[in-house]
Amino acid sequence: MGPSRSARSRLTAATADARTLRGPSRLTAATADARSLPALVVLVALIASGPMASVALARSQPAAVIASTGRHATPTLSLGSRGPAVRALQSALARLTYLPPGAIDGTFGMQTWHAVVAFQGWSGLERDGVAGSLMRRALARARRPVPWSTAAGFEIHIAQQVLLLIRGGRVRRAIHVSTGRPGWPTPVGRFTILERDLMSWSAPFQVWMPLAQYFDDGYALHEFAEVPAYPASHGCIRVPSEEAQAVWRFGRVGMRLWTSP
Repeated sequence: MGPSRSARSRLTAATADARTLRGPSRLTAATADARSLPALVVLVALIASGPMASVALARSQPAAVIASTGRHATPTLSLGSRGPAVRALQSALARLTYLPPGAIDGTFGMQTWHAVVAFQGWSGLERDGVAGSLMRRALARARRPVPWSTAAGFEIHIAQQVLLLIRGGRVRRAIHVSTGRPGWPTPVGRFTILERDLMSWSAPFQVWMPLAQYFDDGYALHEFAEVPAYPASHGCIRVPSEEAQAVWRFGRVGMRLWTSP
């Protein structure tokens, strides 16, 4: 976006005054860049600093404008961001199964945050939920996650904090989860879904566990309101509320559920 009408008036006056210093040829670079508001600051500095400083500053002005306006920078996207850049991010995440196609809406909400964290975990990047330039470059060359087995079922990749939903020989979804915290490890091994409960009560921890799918004694894959970007549970596998229904519909009693560190 260019400067306002009042800003252009100030720029015109500034460039007119600047010509009295050493003539128009010395200020060509500065007047060419006077189309943007950051250039006004530079022109004022030129006038105040004298002829020699004016020439030196004018030569460096294009780089300063680019840096200050972020003209060539990749925008950093995070919770609350909106617009075409977010939609492009969501489309790339959906292509790789981290986000369902129906969630592509141009708004960086919690479901997109979880998708970003899942991609970061799978890719070995810092799990911070922020889509910066490093993540965007990795996303551009990434491929769909590859499971341990093509048999239908759940796979929990603990190191990555990612749950894979596999059906028809391929990954259908890759979802951020939170497994057992230090001292409360999630069981590791090859299990099957033993029981499903729409609303289960955890007596030891006095908490409700919606959409619980039990796979080993009291351990379950279940919805939970708080699913941070690190292992935080007491051994169960927490699923974000935004993805819990999809995980519930996908599962059934007898389905394989594999976990591995």
